[in-house]
Amino acid sequence: MFNIVVDRECGCFRRSGMSNNISVDSKDEALTKSLEMKNHMNDKFCGKHGFSVQEDGNNFVITMGAPVAQQSSGGCCGGGCGTH
Repeated sequence: MFNIVVDRECGCFRRSGMSNNISVDSKDEALTKSLEMKNHMNDKFCGKHGFSVQEDGNNFVITMGAPVAQQSSGGCCGGGCGTH
């Protein structure tokens, strides 16, 4: 049994009708479902947070972090380093 866990439920998640702590039979199904959830959350939620998936044993944990726009800074730290 594999589990999909959202580690912190933000307001958008609670209002979305999505489920937390989902159990599935196969690792492939858990990975696919967790990536679909993460993509939906990044695409459809308010954008205050970005979400990523990490494998932890039999769990696929969806974690909340910086907004997606800040996560993909093209290799720069975003602090105006001026190295390009």
